[in-house]
Amino acid sequence: MRALRILLIVIVVLGGLFVIADRVAVGFAEDEAADRLKTNEGLASKPDVSIKGFPFLTQVAGGELDEVEVGIKDYDADTSGTTGSVTGRAPSKIRIENLTAEMRGVAFSGDYSSAKASSATGTATVSYAELLKAAKAEPVDVASGVTAQVVGLSDGGNGKIKVKVEATVLGTKLPSPVSVLSSVSVKGDVVVVHADSLPNLGVQLAEDKARLITDFEQKIDGLPGGIKLDKVEAADKGVDIEVKGSNVSLVG
Repeated sequence: MRALRILLIVIVVLGGLFVIADRVAVGFAEDEAADRLKTNEGLASKPDVSIKGFPFLTQVAGGELDEVEVGIKDYDADTSGTTGSVTGRAPSKIRIENLTAEMRGVAFSGDYSSAKASSATGTATVSYAELLKAAKAEPVDVASGVTAQVVGLSDGGNGKIKVKVEATVLGTKLPSPVSVLSSVSVKGDVVVVHADSLPNLGVQLAEDKARLITDFEQKIDGLPGGIKLDKVEAADKGVDIEVKGSNVSLVG
């Protein structure tokens, strides 16, 4: 009986030591992965990296991690080309906020220099202030003596964006902006904003002219690890984005 008690104590102690060693190892791995991801993606600050599953050491022995969660507070994604109908709208970078990606089936090389996830899903937000840069342009002629431009974006409710249009008619600025509700969608790597109806500026406008102002697009490319846009929806502070990908590079 005494021997059994001693054996149980030894097992408990060894188990405790294993748990401690496992948590120390996972903490080191998370920190190392965060440093490499910061360098690879050119981030201003170190991202949050959390390796899920227990025990970690047995996952390492098998050469694959069950799940790794990455959180990046601010990420400057690439944009390219002209967006919308007006030349020169597109900024070269667009700020993505609170990008969180859950990567599953993360296999890594023998020297730990690279790691690739079989699949990844995540969320992020583009603020209305950032998205407005895609619509911001010099006033555009939409009719004889009438110019207009988008001056504000906000949550329109029910998944819509409220687009504020400011117009000048015969040299006189209208007393207040005109608002229209717009739908937002994704086509490939482009966020598309399309007005559900045309703004009433007090004059008859041809649809193609009106949409020079109300409709615009923003390409978002170069997201970490090669993840891609999947869905978008208007929300309180900006456009909420869902991303996904396969064979996504975590490091290396």
